[in-house]
Amino acid sequence: MASSWFPQWRKKSAVSDGGIIAPDETLSFGQTAILGLQHAVAMFGATVLMPLLMGLDPNLAILVSGIGTLLFFIVTGGRVPSYLGSSAAFVGVVIAVTGFNGQGLNPHLSMALGGIIACGVLYTLVGLVVIKVGTRWIERLMPPVVTGAVVMAIGLNLAPIAVHSVAASGFDSWMAVMTVLAIGLVAVFTSGMVQRLLILVGLIVAWAIYALLTNVMGFGKPVDFTGVAQAAWFGLPHTTAPTFDLQAMVMIAPVAIILVAENLGHLKAVAGMTGRSLDPYMGRAFVGDGLATVISGTLGGSGVTTYAENIGVMAVTRVYSTLAFVAAAVIALILGFSPKFGALIHTIPAPVIGGASIVVFGLIAVAGARIWVQNHVDFSQNSNLIMVATTLVLGAGDFSLTIGGFTIGGIGTATFGAILLNAILQRRSAPLAERPLRQQG
Repeated sequence: MASSWFPQWRKKSAVSDGGIIAPDETLSFGQTAILGLQHAVAMFGATVLMPLLMGLDPNLAILVSGIGTLLFFIVTGGRVPSYLGSSAAFVGVVIAVTGFNGQGLNPHLSMALGGIIACGVLYTLVGLVVIKVGTRWIERLMPPVVTGAVVMAIGLNLAPIAVHSVAASGFDSWMAVMTVLAIGLVAVFTSGMVQRLLILVGLIVAWAIYALLTNVMGFGKPVDFTGVAQAAWFGLPHTTAPTFDLQAMVMIAPVAIILVAENLGHLKAVAGMTGRSLDPYMGRAFVGDGLATVISGTLGGSGVTTYAENIGVMAVTRVYSTLAFVAAAVIALILGFSPKFGALIHTIPAPVIGGASIVVFGLIAVAGARIWVQNHVDFSQNSNLIMVATTLVLGAGDFSLTIGGFTIGGIGTATFGAILLNAILQRRSAPLAERPLRQQG
């Protein structure tokens, strides 16, 4: 009997004695909606920040992230818990192609959009190949020791973004610490649904403390809600039509390789946390992510990827229901059409977002370590030690290489470095590992 495309979600209580809510399980409607809101909050920082760095409209980025997540949900049959948001892997190449100066909207964005679409097409083709022949060839290139290193390197690469965002003043730095502490206290000293919503609750508590210290007591920059009051409730985000420049396409399309490594690592992390293999849906996940990137580029948005930030949320909430991501996507769609929400974005204090980002980006790095633990990676092998050590420094240090007109940033050098070093060094380590068995035979 053939299984249906979508699973039959089983309803489960939010309090499960330390257990998990599996991808094919669901909480009540209200709890799912609130969890969706937390996932929307988790993706918010990077999904807004990356477009700002590239000169895109943040409201459009949020809108296409919702569209992409729903498309991903449909393509994967609702079996892979992931949120799709703006990928950091595109920032460097988009700036290189367009010469963007970092202020306002990017006047030359259309050239980059053609490259983003080309990247999405290439990514989709890789997914179709995986559907036909499986993931074994990818796993040989990127085994758990590699994917764990890449995921951890991504978390470490994002760390300076969070730290620098709270370094403007001593007050900002202390508010970031207060935000981290608020999230930590919620995580440790609460239970049930409040604990599952620790990031959202901690963020709200820190925001309230910030407003008290600034608007009431006069410390730091006060929260200004004037823009929110003046903004319209409904409006269309700014869109840009793509143009197809061959050089731009050649520079941006190879980012697909980085997205494959990211997605593979993310799905392996989720599989390790849930105890369920997602390998049968890996090809679908690549196709869904690739098609979402094509749609995003067509509308004027950034390339998207499955978000490690939301994997971090799942790790601490232990809720992996895919319906929570439908709720998050619907919230993103609603917010994407609201200029008032765009104005509200700017009222969230930077040190509060930065403090939350410190926690979430750290959870990304921990997800990489979880891959190693779940797969019993042997660090007594020098090959693994050298590969991981190099990968982490390349990613954390944002080591860049320029090849012709193509610049590979820290995430790219960490990804390619991990793959190449593993392929070279493992050739010697595998026979050595097998030698005791041969002597016994």
